[in-house]
Amino acid sequence: MKFYFPDSQDQVSPTYDFINEDYPVHRVRQRDDRYAHQVVKPIPYEGILVSKAIVDGSVKGAGKYSDRQKDRLYRDGVREFFRLPEGMSSLGDCGAFNYINEEKPPYKVEQVLDFYEECEFDEGVSIDHVIFGYRPEASERDVDAAWVKRREISLDLAEEFLAAHQARKLRLQPLGAAQGWSPASYADSVARLQDMGYKRIALGGMVPLKSHDIIACLDKINDVRHEGTELHLLGITRTASMEEFWDRGVTSFDSTSAFRQSFMDERNNYHTSNGSYTAIRVPQVDGNPTLKRLILAGQVSQGVAIKAERECLQALRAYDKRQVGLDEAVAALEAYLTIVDEKKREKYSKNYRTTLDERPWEDCPCDLCQKLRIEIVIFRGTERNKSRGFHNMTVLEAKMRELRFRRPAAGAGTHLA
Repeated sequence: MKFYFPDSQDQVSPTYDFINEDYPVHRVRQRDDRYAHQVVKPIPYEGILVSKAIVDGSVKGAGKYSDRQKDRLYRDGVREFFRLPEGMSSLGDCGAFNYINEEKPPYKVEQVLDFYEECEFDEGVSIDHVIFGYRPEASERDVDAAWVKRREISLDLAEEFLAAHQARKLRLQPLGAAQGWSPASYADSVARLQDMGYKRIALGGMVPLKSHDIIACLDKINDVRHEGTELHLLGITRTASMEEFWDRGVTSFDSTSAFRQSFMDERNNYHTSNGSYTAIRVPQVDGNPTLKRLILAGQVSQGVAIKAERECLQALRAYDKRQVGLDEAVAALEAYLTIVDEKKREKYSKNYRTTLDERPWEDCPCDLCQKLRIEIVIFRGTERNKSRGFHNMTVLEAKMRELRFRRPAAGAGTHLA
């Protein structure tokens, strides 16, 4: 099963100074910073996914690419832009969640094919329109008419997309996008996409669903899936269910979950093969809104806060080098966090002590943990947080590798319609 990592211009600087928290003077982000596939081994994904909405923007506004980045992507192509190694795939899509509130997608088929062709993607997903909910037993008569319309829009655009793809004789492998609100509606979408000629089908709109609901949809899809038809799950990880997905024809998926949990999850933000730990929040005095308000209100002395922050970081680094004990490191941490936010200190104190006591970064073989040591479990600033996200992806890769080892035979194409 192949894992694609959705791009959102997430990179880390190999020359960032974690002690002084500064970049080199002559750093150029696009030239000097590195993607996950450049900083950890084994590479934690088999492909990257790039959305047109991220590059060119959508009705929500500008994308995440500067004009210069867009020009270079279109000029050099996705492989050179991302410095992709040999054998890594590139997948394009439209980024349907960026226009979910619109009545219809903001792109034309020819615009999307131009994007895929000019950027030289290996694969591309047809334009789709996300459906807002899930009602497993509902027929078309029982759901909002807008849901029915969105599914038909997705199917009509998939048909137009494939016809235009064939007329232009593109080398790009097309994926038809299937939307639905129930197992039956998803299965019908897959059946119709197969009738159009699609051999790979991307299942969209499933991110909010529970794993058992996804499996129910895959079971129904399996009743109509042709031998050789492969399924891709858009935005889904669910490692605990991957073997069941594999058995039901899923051969690829994409997700940012493991990466984003490093800075979005409250507690489970440093992953290991046996579970997860809570990264240690050490906010920056000059970058924490709560602390800045307290300082401006005269409730906290800026000098006292800076001194406590410095002593906290020094203690954590000394603990990493086994120059001080656990109690001393925890005392310095809690002294600073008491100034920053007493309630959060109490909320996470036990978790922080566990993280420090068990030293999970020492047991991790990934390149970033070996290089950064305790810095990678400190929740503070984008470089540490993104590095921890890349680490989390190596844990996901190891789990996927174990699944491949257990299940060497492909699970797709088990049903002949």
